[in-house]
Formats: sequence, C-alpha cells, structure tokens
Amino acid sequence: MAFVGVVDLTAGPGVGLLPLVSLGPAFAGLVGGWRRTALVGLIASVLCVGLGVYNGLFEGRRGLIALLTVAGVTAAGVVAAVMRQRRERELANVRSIAEVAQRVLLRPVPRGAGPLRIAVSYTSAVAEAQIGGDLYEVVTSPAGVRIIVGDVQGKGLEAVESAAVVLGAFREAAHDEPDLTAVGERLERALNRHLSGERFVTAVLAEIGDGPKATLLNFGHPAPLVVRPSGAVGYAEPPERAMPLGLAVLGSAAPLPYEVPFAPGDQLLLYTDGVTEARDAVDRFYPLDERAGLLKDPDPEAALRAVREDLVEHAEGPLHDDAAMLLVRYRMAHSDEER
Repeated sequence: MAFVGVVDLTAGPGVGLLPLVSLGPAFAGLVGGWRRTALVGLIASVLCVGLGVYNGLFEGRRGLIALLTVAGVTAAGVVAAVMRQRRERELANVRSIAEVAQRVLLRPVPRGAGPLRIAVSYTSAVAEAQIGGDLYEVVTSPAGVRIIVGDVQGKGLEAVESAAVVLGAFREAAHDEPDLTAVGERLERALNRHLSGERFVTAVLAEIGDGPKATLLNFGHPAPLVVRPSGAVGYAEPPERAMPLGLAVLGSAAPLPYEVPFAPGDQLLLYTDGVTEARDAVDRFYPLDERAGLLKDPDPEAALRAVREDLVEHAEGPLHDDAAMLLVRYRMAHSDEER
C-alpha cells in the first residue's frame, strides 16, 4: 500500500495503480484476524480517498471504482478471515481431543524395575489434527521386564484406536505368555480381528530378565540402538527382516526372537521412525547413532530430553511425524546412581 502511494504521488494518476491498494486488505485476510483485516481495509480506503482527491479522480468514475474495489476486497477478506479462524478453532479442538485420547492410552511407564532405569519421551507432530499412532508400554512379568514400542500406519483417531488394540493385547499377553513369540502371536490375532484392508503396525518387543542379555522380537520396526559404557554404539538388527503386525494374511514367516548382550552400564534405546526420519533443511535424516553421546547424562530423563531438543533443532522446527523414544538403562552395580 505504501509502495502504491509513493508511485502514485511521484508518477501521477496516469500510471493507474490506485486499485492495487486493495492488495493490503487482501493479504491481511490471508494471515490476520478479521479485526486486523478491517483495520487495514479502513487504512486502504483512507489512502484511496486521499490519493483520489489529490489526483482529481473523483471528478470521473476512476476514483469511485478504486474505492469500491477496496471496499469489496476488504469485505471479502473479513469474511475469509472469520471462516479461517473458525476452522482453526475446530482443528485445535479435534487435535486436543485426539491427543487426550492418545495420552490416556500411553500411561506413565515405571521409572525403575530392579536394576533397570526407564525413561520415555514423546513428541507430537504439529500437523493440524493428524496425530500419529506411536505407542509404548513397559510391563513387569514373571519372565522379566517386557517392553513394546510401535507405530501404527496412518494418523488420526483411527490410528489411536489401533494403538489401543495393540496396547490392550500386550498388557494382557505380557503377563500371561511364557515367551515373546507367544506375546507376538497374541498381538497378531488381536490386530487381525480389528484391522481391515492393508493397515499394519510396526513394533519391536523386548524382554529383559535376570541374565546379561535382552531378547528382542522385531515386526518390521527400526532396530533399537545399543550404547555400551565404552562408548561403542550399534543397532540391534534382527537376523532377518519380518513383516509388520497385521500382515500375517500375506503368508509371511513370523519373526524370530534374537538376543543382544545387555549388562550393567549398557543402554537400549527403542524409538519410532519419526526420530530417524526427521530431516533438516538439506533433506538429511537425523543421525541417531552419531548423537548417542547425548545419552551420557546420569539422569535418563535428562538424557532423552537432550536427544529430543537436538532432534527438533535438526529439523529446524516442529516435527512432521510423531516421535517416541524409550530408554532402558542397566544400572552399574554399586554406582552412585544406584545409591
């Protein structure tokens, strides 16, 4: 609007830019509220009248047409701003309800279980009302501590509903079944009764008992990260890739359990693909293994918080997918931390 005014004053009325003053309320309606749009429209009208009188445009029809253009665009901008704000409020309400439903499912995990210390981090994506279906749970069973971290295909309330099925089945099976393979079979049966079409759930199950090892069962999920006290870092890859939960109808073989050493001082980080698939400005994925040094903090919750902050900094803004992380730390014997 200022540019149009300067050009009109310096070049004269012959340039014919006066109707472009209406761009002010037009853009205000796209990004601001209706009050701001109306205020900008009022300023545009005053500017239009002032320039029209200065240039003598109201002696003909040019000044009146320019003023009517500003008034019409302002009215349309106010209506558009009101409708946009109403839609934003509705989306905020839907997202709030969905997040509450998801938080009810994701109960707080125990901070400790025997020699294990456990911490969880969950970062919700900012994408209108489309929350994801990331899930996690920790259950203390007769066989040891059993853990699940998973990711439901899709987003929204439908994904939360699928996550509820998985978590409900896991909480029962983790107590009742003798091994992880049987737990996985229970989850598969529960999902087959619930899911339709080609929807699926990737998940990794872990069991940590009395021995210096962890047993894992991976259903097409990103491999957990293992961090040793020496600083060595590696992914606990399964011997063979398996299909996600819910796709047993395709006739694929079930995953086989495998063991990884897990002794005092070791850390096991389970996560969803929202962590490793977060991209920076040049489209690079988040290098989780290179950031393992952030897990050195004696407090596991502070360690996960450092990783989460680094993840958001890597993405240079809000994440486009939900990101869940669950850290299991085997406490050193007779350490200050244990005391």
